[in-house]
Amino acid sequence: MSTGLLASAQNLVAGLLDLGRTRFELFATELREELTRLTTTILGGLAVLVLAALGLAFGAAALILSVDEAHRLGATIGVALFFIAAAGVLALQLRRLAATKGRAFDATISELQRDLSAIKP
Repeated sequence: MSTGLLASAQNLVAGLLDLGRTRFELFATELREELTRLTTTILGGLAVLVLAALGLAFGAAALILSVDEAHRLGATIGVALFFIAAAGVLALQLRRLAATKGRAFDATISELQRDLSAIKP
């Protein structure tokens, strides 16, 4: 083998390894971002759920107890229907929010697609 061909092959392998390292670093960065976002979302969501449940439970109990005894059953049913309707609205909003988030690791995938299209003739 000639020296020029060997050097060219070594440069090609070094370039491919460097390209792979760069893409792996991008993937690792995106993975950290996704994990941070997921952790924050889960912890924040749990805190909101606990606090909202406590507030709604005490508010509902106060409302039901403040109504005359003859109308407490109706007040209890009304409070329950309100909670069911609120849960439905929140479920729809969460579904819409989940649909708007882009794909995970979108930047890594697009960079790999660019690399593939640059390599292909």
